[in-house]
Amino acid sequence: MTKAKIAILISGTGSNMAALLYAAKHPDCPYEVALVASNNPDAPGLKLAEAEDIPTFAHPHKGLTREAHDEIMHDAIIAAKADHVALAGYMRILSPEFVGKWEGRMLNIHPSLLPKYKGLHTHQRALEAGDSQGGCSVHLVTAELDDGPVLGQSPVAVLPGDTAETLASRVLIAEHQLYPRTLANYVSRASSPEYLVAQVRERALAMPEADEVTSNGRPWFGTIQGHT
Repeated sequence: MTKAKIAILISGTGSNMAALLYAAKHPDCPYEVALVASNNPDAPGLKLAEAEDIPTFAHPHKGLTREAHDEIMHDAIIAAKADHVALAGYMRILSPEFVGKWEGRMLNIHPSLLPKYKGLHTHQRALEAGDSQGGCSVHLVTAELDDGPVLGQSPVAVLPGDTAETLASRVLIAEHQLYPRTLANYVSRASSPEYLVAQVRERALAMPEADEVTSNGRPWFGTIQGHT
């Protein structure tokens, strides 16, 4: 099995990076971690990656424009021959140029049930709104913050007496479960029958007078019969 090569970007402890890394050790995992990179040379997650024999790269962003730093990170990702990027606590707003280079190939995990509570302080905002659930979402990264298509979510019940900190601790457990599974599904989607049918459907139904019917339990696409 040819595995997708993933570059993981972190800024701190990298607990979601660790979840992705250890999931990649399973022989059936469809991805491997090619690089762990950070804008913080002192990020503790870098030491963990090094201990697990994962290549690492760090370059501080201080004194650089956003575009200049993003270009440095992009070059490191390319040098590692990664074909997907996973943001895992990377505390940087990315430039449109960087996002454009990785469109459709960059994922992020966010600690809310998107589209609720984009940005920061998600758990406190959920509690103040009286929500019965918090949670986390994995989404594709677009130029707008936390706005890309959602690929997977895990709801987490809000308990009586929860604080932002106690809710965050349970959501983090859910994140560690959701991110590796969603990333694995996304990078292997080309072999998924459901994905392939969806791609055919999108292209077929974009044609004039196209229609979809079911024949022997399978979808069939063609032009509308009897159209005048």
